[in-house]
Amino acid sequence: MLQIIPTPIGNLEDITIRCVNALKNADLIIVESFEKSKKLFVKYDISAKIIINNVFNESKKLDYIISNIESVNESCLISDSGTPGISDPGFLIIRKCIEIGIEISCYPGPTAFVPAIIQSGFSCERFIFEGFLPKKKGRTKRLESLFNERRSVVLYESPHRILKTLKIFEDTIPNRKIYVCKELTKLHETYYRGSVKEVINKLKLANIKGEYIIVLQGKNE
Repeated sequence: MLQIIPTPIGNLEDITIRCVNALKNADLIIVESFEKSKKLFVKYDISAKIIINNVFNESKKLDYIISNIESVNESCLISDSGTPGISDPGFLIIRKCIEIGIEISCYPGPTAFVPAIIQSGFSCERFIFEGFLPKKKGRTKRLESLFNERRSVVLYESPHRILKTLKIFEDTIPNRKIYVCKELTKLHETYYRGSVKEVINKLKLANIKGEYIIVLQGKNE
């Protein structure tokens, strides 16, 4: 059995009792980064064999990780925050487990785009989750196609690229409404609302550090 365990996106108290119990009972926990998971483990007195799985080694270590999952009764997969596989490593492990008949159970829990789309005030009955954009090739084309989307669009962005990305927005849809937030559930949670131009002007005066979520209002909403 491989259990997919969502972990808090900031506030450590956002984890469910069921998720804590699963981690406590695990023989093996596959983590994205031990340093970032350590606070959670210390707070809830969690200890188990640990294997590191991240975007840099997931394909290379896949067979090793699968053999370890097969050797124990209960194993858990977590990422640094949120739900594994959603803009985080874990997909290859999950797919391989399904292929070879290892049972999968994904627990409900924190995912950053859910509070972001709800807090935006834009339509959230139907929306598109795009995750991270391509870092280089195809970035502008991908955005231009999303600008014509009638549904709300949710994107993740790094602090290094947030202003560059919003500049592409400004060049095409300067007056479209957006909602930008960072550090959700953390001490320095911050959000910006308004037209693309207004949000850019606010961000230029702000501390850019932190991971960002951009919610774009659908065309003609």
